[in-house]
Amino acid sequence: MQPTIHVFGISIKTFGVMFALGFLAAGLVIGRRLKELGKPLDWTYEIVFAALVGGVVGAKVYFVIEHGDLGSLFSGTGLVWYGGALGGAAAVLGWAAWRKMLNVQLLDICCVPLALGYAIGRIGCQLSGDGDYGIPWGGPWAMSYPHGTVPTTQTVHPTPIYETIAVGLIAWWLWRNRDQFRPGILFAWYLVLYGLERFLIEFIRRNSEVVAGLTAPQLESLGLIVAGVVWILVVRRRHGGIRQRADTARATVLA
Repeated sequence: MQPTIHVFGISIKTFGVMFALGFLAAGLVIGRRLKELGKPLDWTYEIVFAALVGGVVGAKVYFVIEHGDLGSLFSGTGLVWYGGALGGAAAVLGWAAWRKMLNVQLLDICCVPLALGYAIGRIGCQLSGDGDYGIPWGGPWAMSYPHGTVPTTQTVHPTPIYETIAVGLIAWWLWRNRDQFRPGILFAWYLVLYGLERFLIEFIRRNSEVVAGLTAPQLESLGLIVAGVVWILVVRRRHGGIRQRADTARATVLA
């Protein structure tokens, strides 16, 4: 791992670099999708900016509430994914209300960038060794993080790598199927797939159990899974299916 790199005498945090790259990749995907849907490309910058500001604020506030560490508000640490997702979502929804784009299509547009940005962000966790690694393990690809931001000399599961691969595949699948489902269903699948991935990875991460042997992220993940499954079932019942007809899909892209 390499928490810090030095360029022309300037120290740069690798987590920050990957954080920025995650937002850049998300912006490129949003721009591509907005173009396909015939929406203004300038909206890309507005969505990314809203998500960035809301995400950072939300991640910090969530960490403070969870750990009671007010000092982290003004440090480079203390960024929690669920807090960032909630804060970013709130900011983007506020933007959508302003732009009169507050509908389920917006959720479908944003779910691929969410997954892709998360996958890239976990590369930053791996490079910085920020403590998001897993429980002790002596398997063939176990790693230690002796020079990480949160160091350990014990070999552990490199869970950031697992998540980059898993959520990267989720992003790929969602993108491949972006025109296959009724409005809102792509986002529902994102909730189910990401929730399942995070629920399972927590069994080999270092987070503390809170209820019934489950960690706080696992409980939150169960909520995402339930919400996504209920959403899919309700749409299936109301419309007799969740897939979009080919002619409707073409009309949506050309709208």
